[in-house]
Amino acid sequence: MEEIMLKIDHVSKRYKLGQIGGTTLRDELQRKRAKRRGQEDPTKKIGAADYEKGSTFMALEDINFEVKKGERIGIIGHNGAGKSTLLKLVSRITAPTDGTISLNGRVASMLEVGTGFHPELTGRENIYMNGAILGMTKKEIDSKMEDIIEFSECRKFIDTPVKRYSSGMYVKLAFAVAAHLDNEILIMDEVLAVGDTRFQEKCINKMLDVARSGRTVLYVSHNMRTIQQLCNRCIVLDHGHLIFDGEVEEAISYYIGNTAKQDVVYDMAKAEQNTGCDHIIDMHTVTLNDKQINVYQTGEPISCTLNFSSPNDYKEAIIRAIVLRRDEVRIGTAESKPFKIKAGDMNVRFTLDSSFIADGSYFVEVSVVEKISDTQYHKLEGYYNAFYFKIENAHLLPSTLMWNQGIYGNSVFPIMDAKVVK
Repeated sequence: MEEIMLKIDHVSKRYKLGQIGGTTLRDELQRKRAKRRGQEDPTKKIGAADYEKGSTFMALEDINFEVKKGERIGIIGHNGAGKSTLLKLVSRITAPTDGTISLNGRVASMLEVGTGFHPELTGRENIYMNGAILGMTKKEIDSKMEDIIEFSECRKFIDTPVKRYSSGMYVKLAFAVAAHLDNEILIMDEVLAVGDTRFQEKCINKMLDVARSGRTVLYVSHNMRTIQQLCNRCIVLDHGHLIFDGEVEEAISYYIGNTAKQDVVYDMAKAEQNTGCDHIIDMHTVTLNDKQINVYQTGEPISCTLNFSSPNDYKEAIIRAIVLRRDEVRIGTAESKPFKIKAGDMNVRFTLDSSFIADGSYFVEVSVVEKISDTQYHKLEGYYNAFYFKIENAHLLPSTLMWNQGIYGNSVFPIMDAKVVK
């Protein structure tokens, strides 16, 4: 019988909203004073919802699953699905409201870049500190030290306080520590997003080695390609519920299909923001025009309306749409004709040509950029998974139009029309 390393038994996590303890003491005193005077909460963020005292939010509800020794579990779901909350519970950073979590071994976790590092300590000192927290002796850490430093690629700076490290150096050292110390369970939450492509591949190979050595990996990511490379089982969360647990390919298909299912209006608050943009404008929704479901026949125009608000006027802006398969392989890029942005709320309609897209499910990265010159663009805002669509009946096309990844993998779509509408 295979050894059980982790058992989640009817676990729920409930948070109280709008209660004291969510911010600093100063903010809480300001909030209390404003409420007594009948004024608006001075600490509330723009657009944030108001919560009555005692309101609750179920981050996770009745989650059940087991993890066997050596399994590599991917955990996927939209933003706010409960992925990071689940990892925090397993790492015992916070406790479940209901249910029990049983662990069989030591846990090393990376939930944020440099979690557990002290900024004033050097890289070497932080390695010793992390090892001690995991219950290792100095002799055990000494035996791993050279391997950790070599893997981290930070040898030149290993005796420098980590507060002077770049974010890339931070994540390299943090990953090296977590992957090399003697723990039975390794927990990772989107940490590979910071490293460069070569280091990401190096981390994937290391995690595969970790799993082959008999250790267990729990990995959260929005990057379906790394989930496919690393994991041999995948869990899908949706609004705090476990909705799928099984094979990786099936889980990804289920996640993409469930996320896109029947949707024709996509809320950007639920999408993943493009970190390469300057976040100047606020993108609110993408709506599929004149559709009841997001399914198209090959050749049918994919007409969409983007709703956003801008603090400024821009004389020449374009919409850029990148179409990706569910495994995050780009199949093409489309850019709109230039249009003017007026400060305030706007709706802009654009249309994708689906003539050369094969059967299957896709998602679209949408950005609004200011055109400065033929070679220079200012990225105002963008979202990776702005909306989804499905193509059917591509196999009915003439053979000359059949999908050829070698030809169309880096194709550029026709120029889109973009019109400002009321």
